[in-house]
Amino acid sequence: MIYVLYFLIAILATTSGAIAGISGGIVIRPLLDVLDHFDVQTISVLSSLTILSMSLVAAGKQIHQKATIKFKIVIPLAIGSALGGIIGQQLLAHVIGALEVDRIVTVIQNSILLLIAITVFLYIKNRDKIKGHSITNPAAIVISGLSLGIIAAFLGIGGGPLNVAILVFLFSLDIKTATVGSIVIILFSQTANAIVFASTIGFGGFDLRMLPPMIAGATIGGFIGAGLNKKLSEKTVENFFRVMLSLVAVFSIYNIVRGLFLI
Repeated sequence: MIYVLYFLIAILATTSGAIAGISGGIVIRPLLDVLDHFDVQTISVLSSLTILSMSLVAAGKQIHQKATIKFKIVIPLAIGSALGGIIGQQLLAHVIGALEVDRIVTVIQNSILLLIAITVFLYIKNRDKIKGHSITNPAAIVISGLSLGIIAAFLGIGGGPLNVAILVFLFSLDIKTATVGSIVIILFSQTANAIVFASTIGFGGFDLRMLPPMIAGATIGGFIGAGLNKKLSEKTVENFFRVMLSLVAVFSIYNIVRGLFLI
């Protein structure tokens, strides 16, 4: 029964993620914290590999559907994000080693996640009142991606909502184009993370029994979500994006409160 639960979590999170360009990790991460079946680093591994599966399918489908992808922006961001992901993984490992208590790390991660969810929600809601930018400098784009990658890897979320907000704010993309670009960025960063992790720490020491059903769910979710993103209007995608951020905020608050009581 538990395998079915993890399959359903993966398919629902990644379908939502592929629609809104938020990767699914921002949903999977707090949900797995709620279930509390695994330690912090195992949850990050499960989340990252599930996100990778979703992004591979979703990006492939978006390209096949000839979705609008601003490659001059997305590729430098993706390269920076991939490099940042490597740094973020190392940062997480150091923090876990230094604090030695998973609950403290969970509280820190969910507090940052809550702040991100609230900030991005408010920005997207009020973006018409906030002056955007149109950055074209490749070095500045790579640096932006580097920052995204560090945060995403440290939190184990894939970076989706931040990707979308940055693509809208710094590059003046519409929400729908930003969600597609976000999926491509996630694919690059999660591929780099998986390669580096496999060649350094390795996956042998982790309990990955739930990985097969989660990858299966992510594959289906990525395919369905990418198809829906193509069909839905920009307004619908934006509203869906905001609903997902609200749910993430609720789960994060729950994990913070529970973590503080159990420390």
